Amino acid sequence: MPAVEVDRLVVRYGNLVAVDGLSFDADPGEVVALLGPNGAGKTTTVETLEGFRRADGGSVRVLDLDPWSDHTRLTARVGVLLQRGGIYPIMNTERAVRLFAAYYENPLPADELIDLVGLRSVARTPYKRLSGGEQQRLALALAIIGRPRVVFLDEPTAGVDPAGRIAVRNIVAGLRNDGVCVIITSHELDEVQRLADRVVIIDHGRVVAAGRQGEIQGGSEELRFAAQPGLETGELSVRLGTHVSEGPPGEYLIPVPPVPALVAELTAWLAEHDLQLGDLRAGRQRLEDVFLRLTAPVVDEPTDEVSALAPSSSKQQGRGGTARR
Repeated sequence: MPAVEVDRLVVRYGNLVAVDGLSFDADPGEVVALLGPNGAGKTTTVETLEGFRRADGGSVRVLDLDPWSDHTRLTARVGVLLQRGGIYPIMNTERAVRLFAAYYENPLPADELIDLVGLRSVARTPYKRLSGGEQQRLALALAIIGRPRVVFLDEPTAGVDPAGRIAVRNIVAGLRNDGVCVIITSHELDEVQRLADRVVIIDHGRVVAAGRQGEIQGGSEELRFAAQPGLETGELSVRLGTHVSEGPPGEYLIPVPPVPALVAELTAWLAEHDLQLGDLRAGRQRLEDVFLRLTAPVVDEPTDEVSALAPSSSKQQGRGGTARR
């Protein structure tokens, strides 16, 4: 039985439909990332799963309980990490952990948890004096102290330093190994690629893509390389027999499998133009590329009449309006 079930969920704010027939599930021992642009309905969905908001249509189940009507029974079995707040500013790390431990019948040992999240050196430091990353790690400790079976992590690595990110990854991996279902919402897609088993991308309250990372990123491979910015990609595309594009300056994409002949032609072209190859990477398209392709706004081209009336400065700044798909 799935640990989390969302079936045709609808949530409204007055006349605004924030979540519009959303469906997905997550199993015990699985890390599922819920992704989407701002306003897509991620937070509303998670708040409904946590029992803080009531569904207007469809249904949600967490550990086979209704989060709204069975909220009290569910609370002790669920952990929630919030982006900020919820801790007394003058309370130090150790006291906060011990206080939250007292809320549960069988909590994790406080000292063990402080060490697990790497906060031993600031155990006596008031919350308000912790760095943003340390506050985030403390919030994560409090989310898992009650040995939950489902954990909701909102931006778990936001503001966290590299060492803290490693700690977060290790904790999430440990939760997965213990059979805990973890739901992550995040805008840090590189971290999602490291953490998540499955991804659900939503936009305008609907699922636009879902599946395991290899599935959602597509089966086709691609080649990326770094070189001097502003290469003549048209000439290189003709040489390689496929389209070459430049994303960020100096970062290039060739959307075909990196067979040896292709790599040889690329390096030969660079050598002929006395250009240095800085980096060469092969693999499936990045999760970020898939996300942007599915959720990027569509630019509406103006009609001829509008173009004729528009001042030249407006044309240079960007013609027409934008509308989300």
